[in-house]
Amino acid sequence: MSARRVLLLTAAAYESDPEGPRVDGGLVLRAAAAAGLGAQALDAAERAGLERGPDGRLRLPGRRAVYEAARPAHRRAAHLLLAEAAAGERRRTAELLHRALAAPYPDRAAGDALAAAARLPGPTRGERATALTHAAALAAEPGVRAERLVAAADQARLAGRPHRARDLLARAALLTCQDEVRGSAALVRGLLALRDGPVADARASLLLAARLRPRGRTGEARLAAAEAAWALGDAEAYRGMAGEPRAEAVTARSYGLAMAAALDERYAAGRAALRRFVAEAADAGDPDALLRAGAAALVAGDVEAACRLGSLALAAARALDAGPEVPRALELLAYGELRAGRHARARAHAEEGLRAARLTGQRNVLAHQHAILALVASLDSDAVTVARHAGAAQDIAARHGLVQAATLAQWALARADLARGRAAEAAARLGPLVRPGPRRGHFAVRMLAVPCFVEAAVAAGDLAGARAAVAEFTVWAERGYDRQAEGQLARCQALLAAGDPVRAEARFTEALAWHERSGGDFERARTAELHGEWLRRARRPARARILLRDALVAFERCGATVWAARTAAELRATGDAPGHEEPPGRLAELTPQQLRIAHCVAEGATNREVASRLSVSPRTVDHHLRNVFAQLGVRSRVELARLVDRAEHPAARS
Repeated sequence: MSARRVLLLTAAAYESDPEGPRVDGGLVLRAAAAAGLGAQALDAAERAGLERGPDGRLRLPGRRAVYEAARPAHRRAAHLLLAEAAAGERRRTAELLHRALAAPYPDRAAGDALAAAARLPGPTRGERATALTHAAALAAEPGVRAERLVAAADQARLAGRPHRARDLLARAALLTCQDEVRGSAALVRGLLALRDGPVADARASLLLAARLRPRGRTGEARLAAAEAAWALGDAEAYRGMAGEPRAEAVTARSYGLAMAAALDERYAAGRAALRRFVAEAADAGDPDALLRAGAAALVAGDVEAACRLGSLALAAARALDAGPEVPRALELLAYGELRAGRHARARAHAEEGLRAARLTGQRNVLAHQHAILALVASLDSDAVTVARHAGAAQDIAARHGLVQAATLAQWALARADLARGRAAEAAARLGPLVRPGPRRGHFAVRMLAVPCFVEAAVAAGDLAGARAAVAEFTVWAERGYDRQAEGQLARCQALLAAGDPVRAEARFTEALAWHERSGGDFERARTAELHGEWLRRARRPARARILLRDALVAFERCGATVWAARTAAELRATGDAPGHEEPPGRLAELTPQQLRIAHCVAEGATNREVASRLSVSPRTVDHHLRNVFAQLGVRSRVELARLVDRAEHPAARS
């Protein structure tokens, strides 16, 4: 038998998984040996284009051309050889698949056997999808073909092949079938859109699926529709769908009811139910169940449990070769680590999640990973990096209706403004997000952003807006959704009490005590820095230095370099010098206010725009700017911009 014959055998094996290099080299060698071929023939095949990977699997570029050019009799003979070679293996799917490919069409018995094998334990999701696709081709009845094509589409979705899944659904849509099968198709289509498409369309498709009642999956359709409502920021719709007790599985039903209760006036009972659900789900081996439990842990305020479940979900997804669940598990991990204040870990998981989401075609997950990276960058990167990630998240969010991702991205931009002294801009960004009502920020993120808004609003002079936000935040903090909330609340109250020294000092002290109990370097450092800044302005520099040094060390420890620079500037204003030059070069000679003005001018702002940003008069800006020019030895705004850029991006000079 010629090398071309071996290529044909490999091409036939490739038919078992048309979207990826899944050729089992051992299977091909056994089939080749049965045909009287030796290793020399395979070597000749490799010279003709066959490639052998490090894992022993084979790849044949242009395999379809070789396969389709062969005579049907030769193709059937090749499949029979491969079927015989696969006989007796633990998995029967490969044997049945090649026997089916060698059978005339239609062949009900071969199709039934192949469809049954695809539903047994053992085959990968990609193998199941391929087996069900070929089983559909062997069926004579349109309804059976449609049912198998929809099942194949679902397996292709689970294998991380959304384009193939959509192609299979399109083929199934041309066939007459029962409402139950149409419901399954609507469910798969909705689940695909939930990860990569407008979530309003996903919700409509999932609600249609629930009405058509796909076999054993009506509850899944309703919970997925609730997830779409969550992504849209529609809290009322989410509670209505998640709380509808129609799920077939007891665990899914208890999850939906608990989540719905935790988000309304039954929050105490809901949180208790969520904690029970999280404890019971810890032993689950299914990635989707673990991801659901991780989401429950976040809502219940147990961030450490969410991170633990995210790690378990990631391990389970990788073990099952579950493509779509990998980026979702990384998203849960990244968000959990961010909530826990472990920003370096959050970045690592989000960056890996970006790659995994791109590979599996899940742009909605991609948007959330970009939003998380924007939040991390607001601590340790320049404003350009924050804007790049936030812009990527908002671009997808705007087209697909992802309110949560859009809210996180705006929060990141506002936090970057705040770190650089642009309080008025930060307040303007956050104001619409933290206020209640329609078309505002996402209901699960609003309260998390309130402490930033209060700081920005107080600095910008919007005391009424800050007080209104604190009033709602007080109720939320009492519900125990976030371990950091009590400390943040006391810090907000201290900022609002700046005119009452006794009350402000008491609230700052209380906030630091809460942080000691709840942990979290970043939030404690934020409180210490604001407390130190308040003490400096109250002309108590000795106490201010202690707190500012503590904040500086904490910011450096958690990698928040942007906030460390701000704290170092405050520390210099007390007459102390931090152990390193920050900001670099001659900028270290400036006071904090002068440094803020220099940054704004370097970005192209006019004196009037700088005054608006910093809530001072244009005359004050003009006075400080003249001093900045004199101290730095520059004669124009262009020279100042160049000096700031060179000082903060020294690598660009090389």
